[in-house]
Amino acid sequence: MWRAGVGREQPTGLAAYVVVEVLAKEVLRLGQTVIVDAVNDALEARQQWERLGAEPRYIEVICSDQALHRERLERRRRGIEGFDEPTWSQVEERRKNFEAWHGERFTVDSVNDLGENVKLVLNHLRSSGPATTQYE
Repeated sequence: MWRAGVGREQPTGLAAYVVVEVLAKEVLRLGQTVIVDAVNDALEARQQWERLGAEPRYIEVICSDQALHRERLERRRRGIEGFDEPTWSQVEERRKNFEAWHGERFTVDSVNDLGENVKLVLNHLRSSGPATTQYE
């Protein structure tokens, strides 16, 4: 959005969700599967996916080891032009505002082996109904 001229001072978070919603609707209309990677920290954001006409399957990735989470964050360099890496204090602040999750979701812990987590997620997606796994 910044490259398209939307100012950095503008609230691009909501706009990004709206853009992804429009793209997801089109992909679903074509009969294809959509995977959206989003924080979904607000109830309105989660409900947005339910309005698409498909039954969403939510997958939550957590890191139960706070020290490891912070270490990973501070080492990460995504190299996205014009996008500063978040600080640990920003992550903590966002976590405070994360609305409680009511409803079903499949949760994997990134402390566990990536390959095993991928297998768990794929098995969940292949299953016939929603499942909930909690590491809280």
